Amino acid sequence: MTVILDYGMGNLGSVAKAIAFLGHECRIQPDLRGATRLIIPGVGAFGAAMERLAPLRDAIRGFARQEGKPVLGICLGQQLLFTESEEFGLRPGLDLIPGCVRYFPPTAGLKVPHMGWNALEIVRTDGPLSPVQSGDQVYFVHSLYTECENPDHVAGTSAHGLTFAAAVQAGAVWGTQFHPEKSGAVGLRILASFLACS
Repeated sequence: MTVILDYGMGNLGSVAKAIAFLGHECRIQPDLRGATRLIIPGVGAFGAAMERLAPLRDAIRGFARQEGKPVLGICLGQQLLFTESEEFGLRPGLDLIPGCVRYFPPTAGLKVPHMGWNALEIVRTDGPLSPVQSGDQVYFVHSLYTECENPDHVAGTSAHGLTFAAAVQAGAVWGTQFHPEKSGAVGLRILASFLACS
């Protein structure tokens, strides 16, 4: 069963509707009970999200690391997968993907938050972006970006003042900085690929 984790900061309804459109069942719940796949959506601040996830931190890490079950972090959910974030001071994350969440640098004319459609550049063809192609457009809303310690964890990139990790993968742990549930047919293909993981 695919579980969409409800910790009070996620775009739950849109993700659930996209999964239902693809013909799959899912549950929205505040824990991992019965989960075979886990989706961590997110909208808001990193620190507040990690405070709410604190009671589940070890369970999520065990689910991903010891059990090797698929996890997908979306937008803030991707950022939560990382070791730490510099948003409002350095704060620890789930540490499923080594690296840091950073602010976009102050660049003249650069609009932050980065909001809108951007093209993907595929780096890895064996993970989140396997069903799509370089140049496909997806929808972003974010003020920070993820920086992978290991470049092999970058599944795809996009650009907004700098090139950043638009999608990441470390084993069965996937992340998309963009919103696949708001990215039309391209996003649906990515979600379908995750739902095929076991």
